[in-house]
Amino acid sequence: MSNLAVTCAKQGKFKKAEELEVLVLEKCCKILGEDHPDTVEAMGNLAARYFQLGGFRKAEELKVLVLEKHRKLLGDEHLSTLLTVGNLAQIYSGLGDVQKAMELEVLVLEKCTELLGEDHPHTLSAMGNLASTYSNLRAFKKAEELEVLVLEKRTKVLGEDHPDTLLAMDNLASTYVGLRKSQKAKGLQVLVLEKHTKLLGVDHPDTLRVMANLAVTYYTLGDFNNALGLEVEVLQKRRQLLGDKYPHTILAMENLTETYQKLGKLEEMEELKQLIADTKESL
Repeated sequence: MSNLAVTCAKQGKFKKAEELEVLVLEKCCKILGEDHPDTVEAMGNLAARYFQLGGFRKAEELKVLVLEKHRKLLGDEHLSTLLTVGNLAQIYSGLGDVQKAMELEVLVLEKCTELLGEDHPHTLSAMGNLASTYSNLRAFKKAEELEVLVLEKRTKVLGEDHPDTLLAMDNLASTYVGLRKSQKAKGLQVLVLEKHTKLLGVDHPDTLRVMANLAVTYYTLGDFNNALGLEVEVLQKRRQLLGDKYPHTILAMENLTETYQKLGKLEEMEELKQLIADTKESL
């Protein structure tokens, strides 16, 4: 069941993976107890799924518990402990506590560099996560420096089409938007979207994330019609795959209302605003 959940997650079927992982965790707790390594791993997997679905509070509760157990069983400097700290930092970013995320990510990057070296995949992931947090703090130049380095190393070691390389490319593009280099961002994002669509399919959450980011870039360039086409597609697919109540779906609705306003489609904008209000009220 655990393997099936992992397969579903790789295919972008996060809701199905979540359902399976809840069952796995319940059985592990019942049969093995809360402190067994398999149970702790199941907690971490479920927390990761909550994070992917935008359920940051639920993810935080589980990750804090996983971190306590790793520290107790493995120690502060064990790789599993460090990776859990890094995951928790990403959750804090999702919750808007960006300063707390940055403090943890700086620590993780230092430890990973010391223990694994600068070119290790875990070190590069830590570097990329810290760069994303710098972007969230609007420290775009610091973010750019790290993201260029991550992209160079991943391209060299993994190749241009590897998912981690494409993620680095997309992150750098988002930072370019923050630096008002939107044309440069568009070039990267168009390339990433083509590769994601080919490798993962148009319905995969990672493809939809890149599509949404490209729509933001079109919006900043004043190309509202191209932004509209992408945002409509992202919203349709997120509603179909995740439902209306998930944060990523609500964000897609909010982005689309702004584009409707820019294009003077006020009736469509008001209808969507009402749907957002109704959805938030029902949460």
